[in-house]
Amino acid sequence: MNKDLPDTLLSQTDITNVELPDNIDFDFLEAFFLAYRDFVGDADKTLEEMGFGRAHHRVLFFVNKNHGLTVAELLDILGITKQSLSRVLRQLLDSQHITQKTGRDDRRQRMLYPTLKGRELILQLSTPQSRRINTALQNAELSDPQAVLKFLTNMTNASQKG
Repeated sequence: MNKDLPDTLLSQTDITNVELPDNIDFDFLEAFFLAYRDFVGDADKTLEEMGFGRAHHRVLFFVNKNHGLTVAELLDILGITKQSLSRVLRQLLDSQHITQKTGRDDRRQRMLYPTLKGRELILQLSTPQSRRINTALQNAELSDPQAVLKFLTNMTNASQKG
């Protein structure tokens, strides 16, 4: 070990000598990190200009995709707590990107709907992302692009539940 390095740091020789498990494909992991960075980066600038972030984007996306989604269902989809959602939801309601209505059968339910303003924003955010996906699929020359969707779906925690 190099005496100039703190005990917690490994020298390059030590790092090289660490045996890596065969089942970790760092090329795939790197590709996922970089693809995610660029995929979300397409929307980040627009969101930042509005004082929003990625959490706002996720909420807006799922509310637009599932009109009448309840807050409880949204919490389940996002896998977050009510407290985590509260600020983001309030900002999207205050900015009139989404609206909420009380449930017909259960008055405690809050059902979420996109407004025209929210619909326009999600389309603005989704267009470059969709273009990126379509270009990648075309460049990959896959015989069945649905295989990619199946692959991504299988990576989610929901697909791994019983």
